[in-house]
Amino acid sequence: MFRRRDGALEVLLAHPGGPFWARKDDGAWALPKGEYDDQEEALAAAQREFTEETGFTAQGPFISLGEVRQRSGKRVKAWAFEGDCDPAQLRSNEFEMEWPPHSGRMKSFPEIDKLAWYGAREARLKLLPSQLPFLERLEQGLAAGSGG
Repeated sequence: MFRRRDGALEVLLAHPGGPFWARKDDGAWALPKGEYDDQEEALAAAQREFTEETGFTAQGPFISLGEVRQRSGKRVKAWAFEGDCDPAQLRSNEFEMEWPPHSGRMKSFPEIDKLAWYGAREARLKLLPSQLPFLERLEQGLAAGSGG
């Protein structure tokens, strides 16, 4: 999701939940995303995952931002859409994992523990490095669409 405030681009970024990300900030934020299988169309999966992870609805028109490969090898396809929301209203689904490690106890964590709006400059610092191309493609697409 992106918006324009006083003529400047802002993007909605998600901070991953769980203990591994709790103390990480710069270079740890991402686009809300999830997995899908061959039975589901990629854009439909992206819309579903956005809602599951944020509690907000993704509504087009959508701008394809292509695909990137993260350091883990995971391939991520992304789309952008213009919208607005209050990050304080975040409602994320949860996942379970053994925590603390080797304790035999399962604990639930939100997939996303924070959402925030960032201007393009700050978003470059916050985003996972592998997802920076998505921001660059969004900026290029919006500039081309506005004639500049």
